[in-house]
Amino acid sequence: MFGGIFDGMIPGFNHNIRYRGVLYHIQTEDSGIENPVVTTLLYQGGTILSSKRTSYSDIVNSDKMEEVVREIMKEQHKLMLFDLKNGVFEKAEKEVVTDSKKEEVVFGDSVISEKSLDEVILDYLAAEDTDSKK
Repeated sequence: MFGGIFDGMIPGFNHNIRYRGVLYHIQTEDSGIENPVVTTLLYQGGTILSSKRTSYSDIVNSDKMEEVVREIMKEQHKLMLFDLKNGVFEKAEKEVVTDSKKEEVVFGDSVISEKSLDEVILDYLAAEDTDSKK
């Protein structure tokens, strides 16, 4: 496809998923051949619940590197989704909820938004996901 050594990054995946009434964001990205790692992050309300990193330094000189990295990205992204749906992160979810119930500290003289920071971040991520699909 690129007719030689691939020197860029492979575009990643971003999905917002509502599960059990809670919105999660799963992001998978390639860091490029200078740092040959595929990273998948699971967020809830701006908090990282889980991360998975896979190095592909052993295949950077392969003719099939781009194809293999794309498959690593797809599988890693899909496995994070399956883990979410299978309840693997339920303990981490409870910790996020517990942390959010701690006493709030108010500063500044005016409220810019009635939404929590988590809601603002989720709105941003949802809009970004919609924009990327256009």
